[in-house]
Amino acid sequence: MIAVGCDHAGYELKNELIRHLKDRGFEVEDLGTYSTDSCDYPDYAKKVCEEVVSGRAEKGLLVCGTGIGMSIAANKVRGIRAAVLTDEFSAQATREHNDANVLCLGARVLDTERAVKLLDIFLDTPFSEGANHIRRISKLEDGR
Repeated sequence: MIAVGCDHAGYELKNELIRHLKDRGFEVEDLGTYSTDSCDYPDYAKKVCEEVVSGRAEKGLLVCGTGIGMSIAANKVRGIRAAVLTDEFSAQATREHNDANVLCLGARVLDTERAVKLLDIFLDTPFSEGANHIRRISKLEDGR
């Protein structure tokens, strides 16, 4: 299951990405927001991250204006490795090297086509379980 959340700026793109996920056969939990009315992105980041950390969701997807606010909020949650993505190389690398578990996208900086491509790469790229990567992720989990 993929947990999905957004703020008002990400509402329309979130809905497009949910449609895409469902077309690909993913189960999706839409945790809001459900309109373009102004709201606070940290509230939705927390909801999505709680689903990921608990194991109820395999991965999380967060959408705001730039993806930056969501990533800052998400990375405050222990066990979350959230990445803001704008290019294909970074989408692949963050999964292979960082085992990122939350994708953050910016609706004001990406068109739908690019966002879908980044989402697909993020979901389809496995973690490269090399010793260096595992050691570095362990240090992140330890708070170092």
